[in-house]
Amino acid sequence: MVRQFNTDLEGPLSKDDNAFDLAIRFIQHGSDFFKKLSAYDDCLAYIDKKPGYKAGNTLGLIVPFFIAYGATSDEIKKFSLDNIHMLPGSKETLRYIKGIMSSTIISTSYEPYVHAVCEVMNFPKDCVYCTKLDIDKYRLDGEEIERLKKYVEEINKLPEIVLPENARSRKDLSEDTLRTLNSLDEIFWEEMQGTESGYIINEINPIGGFEKANAIADSLEKTGIGICNVFYCGDSITDCQAFQLVNRGEGLTVSVNGNKYAVREASIGCMIDNTIVTSVLADAFNRSGTEQTKEIVENWNRAGLERAARKGEVNGKLINKLFEIYPKKLPEVILLNNENRKEFGERSSKYRKTVRGENVGNLG
Repeated sequence: MVRQFNTDLEGPLSKDDNAFDLAIRFIQHGSDFFKKLSAYDDCLAYIDKKPGYKAGNTLGLIVPFFIAYGATSDEIKKFSLDNIHMLPGSKETLRYIKGIMSSTIISTSYEPYVHAVCEVMNFPKDCVYCTKLDIDKYRLDGEEIERLKKYVEEINKLPEIVLPENARSRKDLSEDTLRTLNSLDEIFWEEMQGTESGYIINEINPIGGFEKANAIADSLEKTGIGICNVFYCGDSITDCQAFQLVNRGEGLTVSVNGNKYAVREASIGCMIDNTIVTSVLADAFNRSGTEQTKEIVENWNRAGLERAARKGEVNGKLINKLFEIYPKKLPEVILLNNENRKEFGERSSKYRKTVRGENVGNLG
């Protein structure tokens, strides 16, 4: 049986949020600015369900501001290559999994960063889907540049966007949050439309939300593999529709240090600081498929994993490596269900901050 491994990059393999790091590097007070746009993105995608809008569009909304502050393609490429922080084990995991099944990275990240990671990880660039970005082809006049810089100042003065766990529409949000959302709506969907900045926003096509699901479908057309034989790793709101597609097709979905959005949709949840766990799960899936891998997860302890290795359900060398890296306590890996999702999601959201840092861990 031929199977396929598809994975997000930032989160399951990398500690970075490249777009956030670029915002800090190039935009004045870029950290606060990016956080606000990211929360706005979460609202548009998850609460408003804005028609045609997909999670991850922050990477389109912010591009005009990079240009306004003088970023160039070469600078973005160099910064991306110089600022790669992979999870321990990532290179070995990619090499191992690519050796046993068709493997594709599906990332919302900008192409310069993804290609930089491919160079470092020795992963083929033609096996990735990501957000294309050639910033040098756009031009803004002086007046528009000044206007964009004023928008940054205005947006950073607006109240924080707070999205309660149980919010289902804007009626559930505070007055301060609504004021910020309404201001952002006006800036991005009224004032900027018809300008060169609006053209840029509309042209950039972030690979998030339904575009990740589309990427999975496209990759399967190329390989001829069925959706039931897909293993997908993700960690954020941008992965939700990919998770949904694979779940419907009876493949396997894994939240790796996921936030609440990812945990809501995945079938397996794990909190890891080394990708050896991903290697074990992917190997088990490659050997026996979805249900057998879930059975291994149900018995995620030393005795259960040793038994699975003896039965040939998972590579014994991988299990030995797992035990070597974790001689005392194994990383947490569980089957997710309606009873445990909320509690696990809260713990996973906290844990991701210890792996990726407080700022990145808080992003949607």
